[in-house]
Amino acid sequence: MARCTHKGAIELHFLPSYSPELNPDELVDADLKRSLRHTHRARSRAEFATETRKFFHRRHRQPHVVTGYFKAPHVRYILDE
Repeated sequence: MARCTHKGAIELHFLPSYSPELNPDELVDADLKRSLRHTHRARSRAEFATETRKFFHRRHRQPHVVTGYFKAPHVRYILDE
């Protein structure tokens, strides 16, 4: 079993059962949906997967955008600043 090397840096937040506005994953999903709408409509599952991968590769090179997901007013609790 692997040991956690980030034990002091990990914090668990319990969210209500349905609270998309408090979940930064939802901001990523919304960004992905907006992006895919502006590219082209995928005609197959494989094409959709390719476009999704391209989106995440772009975001990988844009850390300022990823950081921005966590700076939205309703998810600032994550930063605990």
